[in-house]
Amino acid sequence: MLGILSELIEIKGVSEKIEIATLSGGCFWGMEEILRLIPGVLKTTVGYTGGQTQNPTYLTVKTGKTGHAEAIEIVFNPEKVSFQSLLEIFFKMHDPTTRNRQGNDIGTQYRSAIFFHSEAQKKIAEWVISRVEESQKWKNPVVTEISTAGIFYSAEEYHQQYLQKNPGGYTCHFLRD
Repeated sequence: MLGILSELIEIKGVSEKIEIATLSGGCFWGMEEILRLIPGVLKTTVGYTGGQTQNPTYLTVKTGKTGHAEAIEIVFNPEKVSFQSLLEIFFKMHDPTTRNRQGNDIGTQYRSAIFFHSEAQKKIAEWVISRVEESQKWKNPVVTEISTAGIFYSAEEYHQQYLQKNPGGYTCHFLRD
């Protein structure tokens, strides 16, 4: 984890203001493929968070016994893309009304969750969820969890930018209207 939000750091030799967002909405491959292309997103890392086991691996997380969710950590420039905008895209790329499931992926590791890094992010998450509910876009209630961000463990290298490496790979994520 990069620590304090909105710090100036060096990425690709350019100082930029940054924040971190951590989101879970099913299999991390499809989420990463959509989010990494958003202008203002500087880096994406897929991994595991929200569980109780130290140093989880794909083999342990997929059992559903570690408590971790497959998640994506997004480093972004809030002057180019806001946390609110990322959440609005998040709610278009997955079904936030299915508890512990996205497409064919079933289990707590595929839950819909926003892991906030600040009170401001928590408030924005609550507000965006209320707007999603009010829109009545979904027939069922939103079940997305809002939790404090904890330790984020990077997934194994073969999971990073998986759909770039495997263009025909499985994904249940797409942008809905």
